[in-house]
Amino acid sequence: MKTILLIEDNDAIRENTAEILELTGYTVLTAENGKIGVEKALATRPDLVICDIMMPVLDGYGVLHIFNKNPQLAGIPFIFLTAKTERTDFRKGMELGADDYLTKPFDESELLSAIEGRLNRFQTMKPVELKPDYNLQQEGLNQFLDDAQKVGNLDSLSADRKVHQIHKKQYVYTAGDEPTRLYFLKAGKVKTVRTNADGKELITGLYNAGDFFGYLALLENTEYTDSAVTLEDSELVYIPNDDFKQLLLANNEVGQQFIKLLAGRISERETQLVTMAYSSLRRRVADTLLRLHEQQAMNHPQGLIQLSRDDLASIVGTATESLIRTLSEFKQDGLIELVGSGIRVLQPDRLRRANW
Repeated sequence: MKTILLIEDNDAIRENTAEILELTGYTVLTAENGKIGVEKALATRPDLVICDIMMPVLDGYGVLHIFNKNPQLAGIPFIFLTAKTERTDFRKGMELGADDYLTKPFDESELLSAIEGRLNRFQTMKPVELKPDYNLQQEGLNQFLDDAQKVGNLDSLSADRKVHQIHKKQYVYTAGDEPTRLYFLKAGKVKTVRTNADGKELITGLYNAGDFFGYLALLENTEYTDSAVTLEDSELVYIPNDDFKQLLLANNEVGQQFIKLLAGRISERETQLVTMAYSSLRRRVADTLLRLHEQQAMNHPQGLIQLSRDDLASIVGTATESLIRTLSEFKQDGLIELVGSGIRVLQPDRLRRANW
């Protein structure tokens, strides 16, 4: 039996609404102002809160703010009651995190429908928790999506797991496209690039097997600002945009994973820009090789950084000829080894400590 906390300062509305809820089978806690309502919620955690906005002592906005800040109360479905219909009231409530609104006077079916909808939605989020780590290079994606489907009740996640074969040097999406899906790289390698008016290319990201990409435009709800191109024959799994966004809303664990991914990419991009702006060419090449050595070489059976000289120059932000000359100098110093088109870092500590 679900417990509902009803916070309403009008005696008649409070008593009538409580009677309707009790006849429906809910256990009802009542409070005549926000302060008493918070105290009752702390004593007995409700499954849902129905709260008036305009009340003495502590109004509905204050109640919701306390619920959001208190770990013991956070996450409880929250429905506002209001006699006002001004747009600013609705917007303020939704910005604070309200789940629904009922405008007084409301009828019995409207009230019960709102309650059932909130309870059913939140019930689907509780039974399954996502694991903190998934081995996405093996079967981790299927585990992630299986768990996510249970958490978010997203039937279509399982319906769109087809692996798409994309040949080398093919565009996955281009700058200016509208984002429609999240991409998971099951096998292969992908780069994201930006091109200036002169046609010069700057690589903004490199993705290996086990990486998600394309999520920044989805989160910002904007067009792609760069293009994604396969560097070798690759296998991609597409996750529809709507499912991805519902999944983020349905479970904090999923959101936290993508926040970590996003934070890591932003930090990497900032480091790249600062290095390009203030460091010498040799320092920029050394830092790029070290970063790729740590991020990519471990994915190659021979520990090689497999990138064309043009692509590597695009990451560094220099001409290909200048890059080749610098690589030759590093080879002569015994810092790297050139194996065909691949590069193996031999002395990462020397590269890191060198004051170019």
